[in-house]
Amino acid sequence: MTSKKRTNSKLIWWVVFLLILGVIFTNKTFWRYIYPFPHKEIIYAEAARNNIDPYLVAAIIKTESNFSSEAESRSGARGIMQIMPETGAWAARQMNMDGFTPDDLYETGTNIKIGCWYLNNLNSEFKGNKILVIAAYNGGRGNVREWMEKKQWTGEHSDVDRIPFPETREYVKKVLTNYSWYRYLYQK
Repeated sequence: MTSKKRTNSKLIWWVVFLLILGVIFTNKTFWRYIYPFPHKEIIYAEAARNNIDPYLVAAIIKTESNFSSEAESRSGARGIMQIMPETGAWAARQMNMDGFTPDDLYETGTNIKIGCWYLNNLNSEFKGNKILVIAAYNGGRGNVREWMEKKQWTGEHSDVDRIPFPETREYVKKVLTNYSWYRYLYQK
């Protein structure tokens, strides 16, 4: 085979390869493997009950536990939405959930129910500002209020890089990225 034929053959294979990659990366089915949406029915129901965007809930779950009900953080947060036992107990009291124990946070339905209620609570406190809600879910509502009062952060999307806690800063960015994907892939 001549050098020119080999070059043309390589070029054809590269074009075919790039076309295949293009089909894969523009196909929602491919991306749904990377951004799965298990427990969709529970998430939709609890999000609707609490007036929360279900795709935000999915993005938080993806970021917190990658949809693992057994997840437990080093700080003790539990379950699919990584709820601290103290927060879970407080929320359960507010929700009149009798007989709550911290181990209930490993039960997917209970964890999502409490997590969506808590997101609604934060949403009310922060007047629907999604960025503040996400930051408070990770960094704590008291810290977010303090950052706002001390003018350390405006709470705006364009100002996320000024969030004082590096972990919360990266968390907000990751949730927002995941949120965009979930809306793109699953919104009807």
